[in-house]
Amino acid sequence: MEFNVRRLAADAGTFLSRAVQFTEEKFGQAEKTELDAHLETLLSRAEFTKHWTEKIMKQTEVLLQPNPNVRMEEFLYEMLDKKVPTRANNHELLGECMIDSGHEFGPGTAYGSALIKCGETEKLLGSAEKEFIQSSAINFLTPFRNFIEGDFKTILKERKLLQNKRLDLDAAKNRMKKARVADARSAAETELRIAQSEFDRQAEITRLLLEGISSTHAHHLRCLNDFVDAQASYYAQCYQYMVNLQKQLGSFPSTFSNNNQPASSSSASILVPTAQPAASLPAPPSSQASPALNELRSTSGTRKARVLYDYDAASSSELSLLADEVITVSSVPGMDSDWLMGQRGNQKGKVPITYLELLN
Repeated sequence: MEFNVRRLAADAGTFLSRAVQFTEEKFGQAEKTELDAHLETLLSRAEFTKHWTEKIMKQTEVLLQPNPNVRMEEFLYEMLDKKVPTRANNHELLGECMIDSGHEFGPGTAYGSALIKCGETEKLLGSAEKEFIQSSAINFLTPFRNFIEGDFKTILKERKLLQNKRLDLDAAKNRMKKARVADARSAAETELRIAQSEFDRQAEITRLLLEGISSTHAHHLRCLNDFVDAQASYYAQCYQYMVNLQKQLGSFPSTFSNNNQPASSSSASILVPTAQPAASLPAPPSSQASPALNELRSTSGTRKARVLYDYDAASSSELSLLADEVITVSSVPGMDSDWLMGQRGNQKGKVPITYLELLN
């Protein structure tokens, strides 16, 4: 108990001595030992590293999860050391909506089939996004966070100790200057040597830690490369999904052009089939503007034709079609050149040429 009281009294005396020294330095009444230029440079670099690491972390978190409410929820789960509940992202929610609506309209219709294909692709995009977020969190955010919460806290602790040792050293120098009696001067010299030794030792420890910032930069560079690789892989994956979707939708008839591009755009445009007035239908492909089609029109005979795509009749004068069925077609004098007369059993009606492939 006696030892603890003495230790407490000694600690209180040291704290008071540091407080007096710090106050006198602030008022310019005491000299201050300056750190060497190299150590000051290292301290500045550590502060810059901490500042920009925190800023990059924050902006990366915003990129990976733009919703601030969700970020706060994930932070609370992390603080409580609980697993974040699995939730569907926006791509997956849109995909589910498209698939449900596609089944409602009918998978056998062109519009319903296109919705289902788009919905499946959106779900693939959502899955790829989750993998990208998980990879970025593990390989990029976690190392940055470990530096802020681990290495830099150690640097701050040792830097604070260095500040205290400097205050002790300067306080010892002041007492040395004020010592007049030989015994007091001898004691002050001993105290000064001890303070100088402890200060030099702490300065060396702090310097070694600060020089480790170079290793931190090298590690963060590797993490940055991993992050860029993850982004490149993610965007390439998304691009491939969308190219595949374009090819699938490109198999539908081009009955009207994309809203964002002219009708003469390249085949990569996504064109959704729908019923249109005869004047807006495209000219028949060259394969159908063949001698067989010309012969059909000139002789007014009949031919068999395979239906390429589903077609929903826009009026009672038209005939609805199902993909891959075979119907009988004929040319009627006076009918628009983009149309033929189709017959399925007892059902008859106009059908667009672009939906047909004449059979030999």
